[in-house]
Amino acid sequence: MIVSKTPFRISLAGGGSDFAEYYRHSRGNVVSLAIDRHMYVTVNRRFDHTIRVSYTKTEIVEHVDDLRHDLIREALKMTGITSGVELTTIADLPAGIGLGSSSVLTVGVLNALYAFKGEWHAHDDIAERACRIEIDILKRPIGRQDQYIAAFGGIQDIHFNPDGTVFVHPIVCPIATREQLSKRLMLFFTGLQRNAGSVLYEARRNMLKGSEARAAVDGLVTLARDVRVSLVNGKVNRLGRLLHESWQLKKQMASGVSSRHLDRIYARAIGAGAVGGKIAGAGGGGCLLVFVPIRAQSRVRAAMLRAGLREVPFAIDHEGSRIVHYSG
Repeated sequence: MIVSKTPFRISLAGGGSDFAEYYRHSRGNVVSLAIDRHMYVTVNRRFDHTIRVSYTKTEIVEHVDDLRHDLIREALKMTGITSGVELTTIADLPAGIGLGSSSVLTVGVLNALYAFKGEWHAHDDIAERACRIEIDILKRPIGRQDQYIAAFGGIQDIHFNPDGTVFVHPIVCPIATREQLSKRLMLFFTGLQRNAGSVLYEARRNMLKGSEARAAVDGLVTLARDVRVSLVNGKVNRLGRLLHESWQLKKQMASGVSSRHLDRIYARAIGAGAVGGKIAGAGGGGCLLVFVPIRAQSRVRAAMLRAGLREVPFAIDHEGSRIVHYSG
């Protein structure tokens, strides 16, 4: 039996620049961090030739092409495992809350399946194969940051180049800086789960038009650099303002990124003492990330509770996708 463990993620700045519509013309740059909430994937040999896949549903099929779960189906086909296998997924968090769940799943499944075959693949190779499944094969309207941060873990400065290559640089900063960052970031589930597809489709169309959306992403790339510099120099307190600026720019990318309800929640957090923040992922719902001085955290927590939000405590995951159990 094989068990893989893969972290969910939070993007701090630069989201949107990992779309091909952007980085083919201008170099993309995203700063993301992995969190200690995980997707677990188990793979085991099945007694007969059938394939059993268990997630929120259970499927048992004779042929891999009959699987309805598209990500798992394509990962099985990519790895060449097309019979006699049982695969299950268990997650600490639900899908649709803006923390990269589909890419976390794809990376974790690929990692587990290759281990099942006795093959080792580097983080960047797993990430790129996950991108191929989600973007090239299944044509999902997503970028490439989620696959890389899920595979690598930690706090990463990720660059997307016009030739399609991706450079991943760990942000090297003092342990005290990472601890301060972790202590000052708070994450709250808004109660709104959503499929980000419509928001992402619109953002991509807007970037192709060379409109306000492209200028917004230019600004987000600049903010990604500012976030990196701030962390390297130990200036953690600058992150609140940078997150706020990032959120204002992000709302210019597509009409569904925010809503009156989300704007009210954000205003409540700021009014209670948060310095800045943003909706995680594509927007439209999911989780609210806020940067809060320690002295104000109890007030922000209480304000979010009154607004009906649930806190999601987290720390930084520094390991990325890994195999945590391997037995013959």
